[in-house]
Amino acid sequence: MTTLTLTVNGRGYDIDVAPDTPLLWAIRENIGLTGTKYGCGIAQCGACTVHVDGEAVRACSVQVGDVVGKKITTIEGLGRDGALHRLQEAWIAHDVPQCGYCQSGLLMAAAALLRENPRPTDKDIDEAITNICRCGTFQQAREAIHAAAKA
Repeated sequence: MTTLTLTVNGRGYDIDVAPDTPLLWAIRENIGLTGTKYGCGIAQCGACTVHVDGEAVRACSVQVGDVVGKKITTIEGLGRDGALHRLQEAWIAHDVPQCGYCQSGLLMAAAALLRENPRPTDKDIDEAITNICRCGTFQQAREAIHAAAKA
């Protein structure tokens, strides 16, 4: 174990973990932010998507030692000053969540997409959002992404 400092949602956290610990577990178990979900553990489903220096990554496949000194944003840090992010508002308005399990990862992937491409087409969304939603709310998510892009 080593004491490492992670910057998550603008706050520094000193945690005692091995550098090869998956970021997902450090976020959930050591820091206590449970919005980032464990889905498959092999970076396929996207339930664990977070931002590292603004880029969407699958936290289950990133080692803590590789993100020291970088800015990590989880679903808890997506909104600002108690206000929902425009995507979160669009998610609600378009009834995207069903069971909700995958939603934090899906929202984080969508936020990264809009940061890179503020006016995505359906094709852009389909290519960029590779997260899996077992409830099948992909159409609603696409509509919410378009709505947030216009907001």
